[in-house]
Amino acid sequence: MLATIADVALGLVLLGSAGAKLAAPARTRAALATFGLRAPRARSLAWGAAVAAEALLGVGVAAGIDAAAWAAAGLMLAFAALLARALRAGKAGQPCGCLGARSRVTRGALARTLALAAAYAALPLVPDTDPSTDAWLAAGLGVALAAIAALALLLLALAREVGELRRALPPQLPLEIDGEGPARGSRVALIERFVPQPSARHALAVFSSEGCPMCQALEPAVAALRRDPLLAVEVFDEVEDQAVWRALAIPGSPYALVLSLDGTVLAQGTFNSARQLEALVATGEARQREEREREPGPDAERREPAHA
Repeated sequence: MLATIADVALGLVLLGSAGAKLAAPARTRAALATFGLRAPRARSLAWGAAVAAEALLGVGVAAGIDAAAWAAAGLMLAFAALLARALRAGKAGQPCGCLGARSRVTRGALARTLALAAAYAALPLVPDTDPSTDAWLAAGLGVALAAIAALALLLLALAREVGELRRALPPQLPLEIDGEGPARGSRVALIERFVPQPSARHALAVFSSEGCPMCQALEPAVAALRRDPLLAVEVFDEVEDQAVWRALAIPGSPYALVLSLDGTVLAQGTFNSARQLEALVATGEARQREEREREPGPDAERREPAHA
């Protein structure tokens, strides 16, 4: 029973180390530069290999596999050699990523790694009596919980990576194509179909179709824009408002026009997400603001050239 407990405990140490690296992938990858890996690709490969090795060996050690324990001891000795080399190079205090982003190259980290190497090497030598059924159940439960914890950490790390990737991507823009729909800057009679509130500054015409799944998915986004006091919103159906569609040469749905209150087309284009629709409205507002800034003020004075 003692051997089973030791197996599970030391297996969890490896799984925890892998999870800590996955919880802060960018920082733990960057920490590998301390050990001479300057190229980002080399750091990524080494980081992935370390995480995979720790995760696999952690499960193997927790399951009581002697070969996994010996391999874990070798892995710890390799880590210890890297730490010792970094210390000799005067890199004490620099990040190492051993147990997460906060780990540093120190003598204590070296001693801890050597102690873990000795513990893994000693695991196969720990005497183990024939466990009872309850002991086997407890060991199985421990391994299962360790695997669940590892999977949870993997999912969290994946979600974090996806979030970082989305932040790195440029904002989605609507698809504005010249020749589709009314020309930008032209005036359309469609504005007469709107009944804007006194606070409204712009109008948004959304062109939708009953058989368009994307249009149905974006209905909450359109409903949210209806609550904007600066915006008048109307939806034009492909069947019920087919005359409007033909007159404006609407290419398909979902499609939108941003109009000034005098009917001038400020922005137009196809959109496939709420962010794109909001970007289209923002583009129209920005264009109208730029146009107003270019116009001379009513009180602008015209200076006559001086005559000699």
